[in-house]
Amino acid sequence: METLDLKNMITVYSEATPNPETMKFVLNRLLLPNDTADFPDVDSASDSPLASELFNTFDYVRGVFVMNNFVTVTKSEATDWYDIIPTMKEFIKTYVEQDKPIINARTPGLSDDEDDEVVKKIKELLDTHVKPAVEMDGGAITFKSFDQGVVTLSLKGSCSGCPSSTVTLKAGIEGLLKRMVPEVSEVIADAD
Repeated sequence: METLDLKNMITVYSEATPNPETMKFVLNRLLLPNDTADFPDVDSASDSPLASELFNTFDYVRGVFVMNNFVTVTKSEATDWYDIIPTMKEFIKTYVEQDKPIINARTPGLSDDEDDEVVKKIKELLDTHVKPAVEMDGGAITFKSFDQGVVTLSLKGSCSGCPSSTVTLKAGIEGLLKRMVPEVSEVIADAD
């Protein structure tokens, strides 16, 4: 008689995001702890076997974002989530159960020691007040630069292309940073 190995059992559930074209698929296992990987198109997915397989298996996949214990998938407008959620959940579950690689090894970025005090304060505010809320919606916002009062952020996952991302960026994040860091005059999204 076979016994269930509950410790290694993978579960996946889906969560809607504010972006109607993206869905967050949450697992009970860490995929990419304390890091993010954004693949806005098939050409950018060469560093991720998971993203590559999603793009190549499903013609309606338009973007893949991986972070901590979730995968956010962006679909084509013509496809209805109702029709594809079960297939997506099963695909991701099977992929992870087979211990296939999520992302190829990456080179670490610059250390925080190279940041000045203003940049450290901006990053701290983003980490404590902004990132947790954005991650709950299946996306991520990462710091790109601070130059002459302008903070440039990168929008990933469900945030990229989300109709409400401009409001979140200007009313929410810009307002917070301007109040807490007087050196900040504007917050913009990276155009890549």
